[in-house]
Amino acid sequence: MPDQRSPVGIWAIARRYVPRALPYLRPYRGLLALTALLTMLGTAMMLAEPWPLAFLVDTVLTDAEPPALITRLFGADKTRLILVAVVAGFAITLLSNGFHVLTSYVLVRLEQRMVLDLRSDLFGHVQRLSLAFHDDQRKGRLLFAINDQASAVGDVLTSVIPLTQALLTLVGMLVIALKISPALALTALSVTPLVYLSTALYGRRISPYLRHVRGLEGRSMSIVHEAMSMMKVIVAFGRERYEHHRFREQGSEAVDGRIRVTVAQTAFSLGVNVITAVGTALVLGVGAHQVLRGNLTVGGLLVVVSYIASVYKPLEQISTTVAQLQERLITLEAAVRLLDRVPDVADSPDAQELEKVTGHVGFRDVTYAYQGRKNALESVNLDVEAGHTVGIVGHTGAGKSTLLGLIPRFFDATKGSVEIDGVDVRQLTLESLRRHISIVLQDPLLFRGSIADNIRYGRLDASMDEVVRAAEAANAHEFISALDDGYDTVVGEGGTKLSGGERQRISIARAFLRDAPILLLDEPTSSVDSQTEAVILDALQRLTSGRTTFMVAHRLSTLRRADLIVVLDHGRVVQTGTHAELTVAQGPYRDVYEVQHGLERAAAPVSPVTVVDAVSDSVVRSSNGDGGTPQRRTPKRHRQPPRPVLPNGERNKQRPYPSNGVPKLDLNVASAEDLVCLPGIGPKLAQEIVARREEIGGFTWVRQLLWVRGISEARLEELSPYLAPGPLKPPAAAAGNGTGEPDAGAPG
Repeated sequence: MPDQRSPVGIWAIARRYVPRALPYLRPYRGLLALTALLTMLGTAMMLAEPWPLAFLVDTVLTDAEPPALITRLFGADKTRLILVAVVAGFAITLLSNGFHVLTSYVLVRLEQRMVLDLRSDLFGHVQRLSLAFHDDQRKGRLLFAINDQASAVGDVLTSVIPLTQALLTLVGMLVIALKISPALALTALSVTPLVYLSTALYGRRISPYLRHVRGLEGRSMSIVHEAMSMMKVIVAFGRERYEHHRFREQGSEAVDGRIRVTVAQTAFSLGVNVITAVGTALVLGVGAHQVLRGNLTVGGLLVVVSYIASVYKPLEQISTTVAQLQERLITLEAAVRLLDRVPDVADSPDAQELEKVTGHVGFRDVTYAYQGRKNALESVNLDVEAGHTVGIVGHTGAGKSTLLGLIPRFFDATKGSVEIDGVDVRQLTLESLRRHISIVLQDPLLFRGSIADNIRYGRLDASMDEVVRAAEAANAHEFISALDDGYDTVVGEGGTKLSGGERQRISIARAFLRDAPILLLDEPTSSVDSQTEAVILDALQRLTSGRTTFMVAHRLSTLRRADLIVVLDHGRVVQTGTHAELTVAQGPYRDVYEVQHGLERAAAPVSPVTVVDAVSDSVVRSSNGDGGTPQRRTPKRHRQPPRPVLPNGERNKQRPYPSNGVPKLDLNVASAEDLVCLPGIGPKLAQEIVARREEIGGFTWVRQLLWVRGISEARLEELSPYLAPGPLKPPAAAAGNGTGEPDAGAPG
């Protein structure tokens, strides 16, 4: 159905939006002046076109005396005068068409320059709009506005040129016609009020339908963009026919709407043509009557009829131009509305540059709510020291990514403030604020281009050596060098030619190259396997060194080294502390930790001695209220785990323990049944070691895997006596007797 807004006439729309287009014309005043000159010359040629024919009929073909100027220049010979009339007619036609070609060239040049300027402004403005705006908009509509609707600015202003030429021609012809025969001129003018009324009626009636059709066409573009972006999902679920049907159904609606508009436009042009045909018939009848009465010569009648036809031609052209102009104004209206949208996030008038950053970040009673939804964050208070790493944990929708987004001002807090080095981020310029922040997203976004270009996006003036060093720091250099084209490899749109882990490492290299003091990591390892995760975590450990880091993670193992962990629940901070503190405190963090690591919470009450980190340091802290100094606990000698459940579900009845109770296993050859006998290694981890050790080999990777799975360095050392010397160097005490068995006094 058509747009329900009140119908507005073309002139009202023109008065509102043409002035908005004039600034895009101002830089090209020279082209505009040249266009005006060519337009006037073209109009003069059009006015001169009928006169060679009139001279031939009234002078050459009769006994009338030619004008004195003609006789003085060419003589009175009839043959020569015929040649003069023919050549003059040809020259006028040639010049008229030549001026038309030149005018078209200048107009196209002027139009395309203006369109580029408006497209650039729209593109820049859309980038300045907040992410909240982009979350609510269909990307296809924005593409349609920037690419298609921006062209209206050139169409509108360049339509004025032929419209002006038509009006000038109309005025000139009427002046000449009045001098030849006032009666015929007035007869011709009698139909112009009807043309004006029909134009006004058309403009008022057609505008809602034009808005509706342009909206449908924009929706079709959105469907295409969405389908191209979601092609993997479409193919995976076999929805090609469904999407094709959806596009066809939407396209058919748009086509039907466009046909109705075109029919209305054609009917309007037909109505104007009928009106002008009536006027031509009236002029021809009155003119013939005056010729019979001797009040007008045949040549004069031909000139008047030619002029009247030419007068009506501009009227018909005006009607056609008005029909096109109406649609272009509606299109320009949509582009201007987008351009007028005020950014939710913008520099304040007194915004200051952020020159040097230490990295101290504070959240002061921060609340944020998305439009139409309840608070995503509520009364958040945090104080993060420079250089510290903060882990952010919470269920899906708890507000983790929202918390990160407030730091670079992807959106502004509804209440409260976010501060960097004690300054509210809203008092800083966006450019200087974001220059000091690096971001690694959950979904590694890459541009279509080379790997080097994607890494260099972190700092555009970086040299190739700096790009390579960043890739080496991100553990990406090895796989990049193995590619045929190396750093010149084109990754495809979105990086589709690379794996998820490879794309993520390039994103990390980009962050290395930016070298910003504040680092935001939004679940950078959530979509990669354990092997790739270990490589990425190794790179992230180097990246976070010396930087204030906020890291969102679902896998708690990635946050073990964080200086502070913040647990969010429905937008509120419900727990804060270190990994060691939160794993023993009652709360959601411990619940998630136990689920992820397969631990069972003890049924008995917590003893007076609280274990600070059950899987890392063997440190205990007195909890009797005296604030005692932490003491290192001596592990029980030859402590053996309970008899484990093997991958096949059966209990392991034969543990491969030697006489002293300590097995000696080689991780490169040990079976899963043997591995589950080791402390901290369950059936799933044992199977993973066996399944993946062939891919790389060596204990270096096994150590990384165990670390990722929550086995700390301290526990790795505790595992050392259980392992053969090959994969892991045993403790010195274990190697003391030269037998490969630990000494009697060696700790187990």
